[in-house]
Amino acid sequence: MLKAGTILTDLYKSILPEAKDRRIADLRIGLGYTGVRLDNGCTGIAAVLFDALPHGCTVMPAAGSFAGSSAADLLQYLVDGKNPLEIAIGLAVANALIKAPADCADNNEATTYLNLKSGEKVAMVGLFAPLVERIRSTGATLTIIEKNPQRLELLSEEDKLKALKDCNVAIITATTLLNNTFEETVSYLGKPRSVALLGPSTPLLPEIFRGSPVTHLGGAAVADSAKVLQIISEGGGTPTLRPYLRFVNIFCKK
Repeated sequence: MLKAGTILTDLYKSILPEAKDRRIADLRIGLGYTGVRLDNGCTGIAAVLFDALPHGCTVMPAAGSFAGSSAADLLQYLVDGKNPLEIAIGLAVANALIKAPADCADNNEATTYLNLKSGEKVAMVGLFAPLVERIRSTGATLTIIEKNPQRLELLSEEDKLKALKDCNVAIITATTLLNNTFEETVSYLGKPRSVALLGPSTPLLPEIFRGSPVTHLGGAAVADSAKVLQIISEGGGTPTLRPYLRFVNIFCKK
């Protein structure tokens, strides 16, 4: 079983050398995402999990000092962030540093690459509402594992574990990296033929997933930094950001 935080630690080690040469030009923390723009103009985003923050965590004491600081300092949040917000800042920095391959960009949804068949079992960890009907239309059986009771009725622990163990395909939200549940989640999988890590927070660096069962990364690169940072500052979420993102699908080599 992978230790919690393994993927983020490997991500940190992989891109720390690049981070040392870059500085933070802008940092935005919104209701749905945090965004970081580097001094070279590259921007990265990561989801903000406010419902996972500890009680009383409502402000950033270092606010006002982030711009101009070393990207390596904020990247450090990947390994020593004290809460999901700090980890999100570190992940946004990482995503700004990662250069997504231009030839992997497309507008297809991840389900296009999963080749789902009738009768297959799909476990979705984290509700991806736009994908639900597309998955069910293939004839596959979908089980959704969600932590937020306001979004969906919660499954029992037994049903969660069974869904993960028995699935042919697993679709996992990248926010599991932010709350340190990714490694535990994949440890419960049986032998699925495909495991996709999805969402704009996804770090598009296949090599850090080589020790995991992940076969597919579905993430996003920022196409319009100014607009993305504006939307984040104004409290926007994925639907509003979508026109200004370049969606990317990458297959992980095993």
